[in-house]
Amino acid sequence: MGLRRFIVKRVLLTIPILFGVSIVTFGMVHLTPGDPIDVLVSFNPDVGPAEEAALRERYGYDLPVWEQYLRWIGNVLQGDLGPVITRSGVSVNDVIMNRLPETIVLGLFGWVFALVIAIPTGIYAAVNKDDLGDHVSRFIALSGISIPNFWLGLMLILFGALVFNIWPVLPPRDGLLSLDTLWFLVMPGITIGTASASTLMRIMRSSMAEELNKEYVTAARAKGLPERTVILKHVLRNSLISVTTVAAFLTANIVAGSVVVEVVFSWPGLGREFVQAITSREVNLILAITLFTGVALVLANLLADIVYAMLDPRIRYD
Repeated sequence: MGLRRFIVKRVLLTIPILFGVSIVTFGMVHLTPGDPIDVLVSFNPDVGPAEEAALRERYGYDLPVWEQYLRWIGNVLQGDLGPVITRSGVSVNDVIMNRLPETIVLGLFGWVFALVIAIPTGIYAAVNKDDLGDHVSRFIALSGISIPNFWLGLMLILFGALVFNIWPVLPPRDGLLSLDTLWFLVMPGITIGTASASTLMRIMRSSMAEELNKEYVTAARAKGLPERTVILKHVLRNSLISVTTVAAFLTANIVAGSVVVEVVFSWPGLGREFVQAITSREVNLILAITLFTGVALVLANLLADIVYAMLDPRIRYD
């Protein structure tokens, strides 16, 4: 009951947050000049003032901003995210459902890369503190945090695809889970996960180093437990508490980084759609992707809180 009540409470608390995000995003989009009707008319010079006025009335752009927002949020609560005005016959629901799997797979690749690199390297650096390996890992972590992901992506394309011809330049069209597509995703996965891997590596190293100096580690060694058991069974579990907390916040880096990475690698996900929506002033699509991102971040933090409580029995859901 404690866990269920905790989850329900957190979900209820996120509702006003998401409403606030939608209001701020809606207002910021409308503060900038232009709307999708202007874009649509610019590509159809034969459309006269009467036809343009009819389009604005049809899609509600002749209404005050507050009334447009109320109409939009009412449709969202009914599961209707609205049409993509500059694409005839296409709805935002269709775009989200078609592009969401690509973004999820790319994000998972980034997270797998971050965790596979960060956890073992952080453990090694902590156990071999101030040795050559520790200094090397520190340099790599600092470089990973400092390098912009768009530059790293371009360098991977240059050397991995063009110079050494290891990966394809453009994503294959063989299906999302085909071997060729999964192989292509290695490059964008590394690009999107490098900064998170570097941060988690340093957190893992610091947390492990702190735990190794505590009395329970000395007692475990005094009992004759193997060093491998002390590190992996006792120290690692306590060190993962800090890593779990930071990992939830780094979800924002993965989500935000997907916008740039998808554009650089021509990956057809929500990030690329977001950029195109800004260019075409598609308010409905911008709002839908923003809300989806907010929900993803909220769920990531909720999951982190649950895992945190599982790792540390002193934490209570109440």
